[in-house]
Amino acid sequence: MIQLYGLRMSNYYSLTKALLIEKGLDFEEVKAPPTQEEDNLARTPMGKMPSIGVNGEYMSESLAIATYLDRLQPEPAFLPPDPFAAGKVIELVSHIKLDIELVARRCLPEVLFGKAVSEETKKGTERDLARGMRAVRQLMVCGPYAAGDTITLADYYTFYCFALATQISQKMFGNDLLAEDTDIQALITKLAQHPSIARVESEKAK
Repeated sequence: MIQLYGLRMSNYYSLTKALLIEKGLDFEEVKAPPTQEEDNLARTPMGKMPSIGVNGEYMSESLAIATYLDRLQPEPAFLPPDPFAAGKVIELVSHIKLDIELVARRCLPEVLFGKAVSEETKKGTERDLARGMRAVRQLMVCGPYAAGDTITLADYYTFYCFALATQISQKMFGNDLLAEDTDIQALITKLAQHPSIARVESEKAK
């Protein structure tokens, strides 16, 4: 059985949990906060969430875990069978993760912990989020899913990365990151009803 380490408050933990559910794989959740303790670093070299354990071996980083799960259980697939289309999904995932969510995280200390970030950081974050949104708009299909006709890995990143990024943008800049993107808003609303995501969200309060 796969062990999923982390906390439910983490968007990447929730994303990985949804992927495990989607694949129909048996797993157990193990509470493990992000620390620099040796036991945690043995599972996840940067001490982040989530990580997984498989027969005494460990893996971190959500994209690496998703790739492993897709090889372990090919159906339902997280990527299209066409190689170029699969690459486009990863391209979109990369922009959502690196140019939206991780950019927004620069202001996370102020949003969550009340630790003020510099004006330079705020201005750079707002500027780079605008650039990231242009990139995502260029790549996202929303027809009807993020990358085409079927749900893919890009949809999970859309749901879980934009949730945090829009929260940060609203609190820091009074700006709805998706105000001009009704198609992405509609997609996120639809994804909230997808069984694996709906289960993860319903279990967060337990």
